[in-house]
Amino acid sequence: MLNSVGIVGTGSYLPEKVLTNGDLEKIVDTNDEWIVSRTGIKERHIADPDSSVSDLCYEAALRALEDAKVAPEEIDLVIVATVTPDYAFPATAGLVADRLGAKNAAAFDLSAACTGFLYGITTGAQFVATGLYRTVLVIGAETLSKILNWEDRSTCVLFGDGAGAAVIQPVEEGYGFKSFELGADGAGGHLLAMLGGGSKNPATVETVQNKMHTLSMAGSEVFKFAVRIMGETAHKVIDKAGLQKEDIDLFIPHQANLRIIDASIKRLGIDSKKVFVNLDRYGNMSGASIPVALDEAARGGRIKYGDNLLMVGFGAGLTWGGTVLKWAKR
Repeated sequence: MLNSVGIVGTGSYLPEKVLTNGDLEKIVDTNDEWIVSRTGIKERHIADPDSSVSDLCYEAALRALEDAKVAPEEIDLVIVATVTPDYAFPATAGLVADRLGAKNAAAFDLSAACTGFLYGITTGAQFVATGLYRTVLVIGAETLSKILNWEDRSTCVLFGDGAGAAVIQPVEEGYGFKSFELGADGAGGHLLAMLGGGSKNPATVETVQNKMHTLSMAGSEVFKFAVRIMGETAHKVIDKAGLQKEDIDLFIPHQANLRIIDASIKRLGIDSKKVFVNLDRYGNMSGASIPVALDEAARGGRIKYGDNLLMVGFGAGLTWGGTVLKWAKR
């Protein structure tokens, strides 16, 4: 028999530096009205040059462990979901585990871009459900500012840096995760990518000159994909959980673009008052987007014991995922 598994603690961390739309007007040909009307973003947090993604992970993890009342030695596994790791290898998760003092933990990174946290908690939950592990720490974190082309106004205004973490453990029967849905379509991989630096295009003078080590995106294609897949995935995980959309108490979507979120709400037919949005303050933090929103919602009293929570995201890959869980934290 599988264990019931849920989230027992959350934490998040945002770098101190805030980059406003007004600041961006001085860097690239754009303006506040254009950015807000097309994205809903007003500002975002940017990591300082000396901070790596493991630094952000560490701070978010400390907060999550404190919230869960879990000691580092109790962690069995650390999963870091990121596309901006400290290094190609070793894994950022191992660096974070060492810094935390999680001496008994296995550790690995997971790359699913903006869907990374959902892939991470789906993966981590299986280890706990089977009884192989009891405590899994999942962190979604990004320093996207370090791979942006700051001359490309179509992308550099969208993204921010941050980290969010969740502790997963067995919970009382009937609570915790009710359903999962993951998906991928590699045929769309070129629509949102960083094409330089891997074995396909190793770093050369030419790859650097051609900005291949920065993020590129076919915005309109990604937008159409996102609007469709967010609604479809939400319906699937709600159905799998044996619930109706009216049973959802809070919906936390990936915070990529306000128009995408609004379209998803319309397709799902859920009350907008049940939707958590912090996009205006942080921009798109990729794998950190959902866990930071989850932590803010939990600490802000938006989630109560027994609430049905829906989380859905999409990202480069192309990837998508969703989950429904009954909140088990009192």
